[in-house]
Amino acid sequence: MLENFKDYIKLNIKDYNIIEINFNLPKYENLKEYHKLYEYISENYNENKQNFVLIDEVQMCEGFEKTINGIHAEEKYDIYITGSNAFLLSSDLATLFTGRTFEIEIFPFSFKEYLKYYNYTDVQEAFNKYVKEGGMSGSYVYKTPEEKYKYISEVLNTLIVRDIKYKYDVQNINVLNNLNNYLMDNISNLTSSNNITNYLNSNNVKITDKTVKNYIDYLCNAFAFYKVKRYDIKGKMYLSTQDKYYLADYSFRYAILGTNNIDYGRTYENIVAIELLRRGYEIYVGKMYQKEIDFVATKRNEKIYIQVSDNISDDAMLKREVTPLLQIKDAYPKILIARTKHENYQYEGIQIYDIANWLSH
Repeated sequence: MLENFKDYIKLNIKDYNIIEINFNLPKYENLKEYHKLYEYISENYNENKQNFVLIDEVQMCEGFEKTINGIHAEEKYDIYITGSNAFLLSSDLATLFTGRTFEIEIFPFSFKEYLKYYNYTDVQEAFNKYVKEGGMSGSYVYKTPEEKYKYISEVLNTLIVRDIKYKYDVQNINVLNNLNNYLMDNISNLTSSNNITNYLNSNNVKITDKTVKNYIDYLCNAFAFYKVKRYDIKGKMYLSTQDKYYLADYSFRYAILGTNNIDYGRTYENIVAIELLRRGYEIYVGKMYQKEIDFVATKRNEKIYIQVSDNISDDAMLKREVTPLLQIKDAYPKILIARTKHENYQYEGIQIYDIANWLSH
């Protein structure tokens, strides 16, 4: 993203000066102390041009926030920084920079972006591939599924698990990996930290409920998973028991746990969850009497009730999916997203969308 932004500056800003530091490169090794970093930026400032500061992997500089706050106070730089998921958390940014930041959260490729990247014209064929490949665009350069999943597995292990271990001083990384695998295997299932603790203990993974809660927070803070809470639609209240967890990209599950016995319903639900977040919605699991609505999606004054299914090919399956939606009596839109491979249509006031078509618009 920084490289793309740098190209944008060069094309659109007449008088620019880019001060770029990439802490992954050895030539910037001597700047990994905030005084040195500040000196370097100051020495490369050009008062006759618009100055952009671009710093990649900023957390590798000890005390970096002092430099960033310092150059921000001088009011003569446009400042852009990137960092590891586990090290640049929203809570950390608020503490380090006291409200001076604008956070840009980067999601994996959406299906729409996937179509554009490969220049696909057949949406249904492309969706078949997207379901297997996922949105981790770094894997697209590899030719075989084995190579792709190896890359994705390494992303998870090196950029998430490693960073979590370092940031939070996790002593037993095997326990974290077991918890991570459990959450992957239970995507879209209602669960609780108590249930997870009991399951892991029964499989000879010794862990306390408090540690499970902490480790789940670590994984969510690092954007490996997104936690979705429950909402009682009739009672109009949030529920504190049992949540759902969705992977930032479901291809992580394939890479770690394999592709045997793919549950397409849960995969589609994960895809829709991340797409709703990408589109700026807050999402909740809806409870209506004893029925469940997959998503209550809200954005300012907008609200949508959404069910996701892999198959509504016969009347019994269709009625099972729409029944919870029909029980909701307010006037907000209600939609069912499924693999229909047909144009959109309505059923008793509920809009039925093919998932590939919905994702591509």
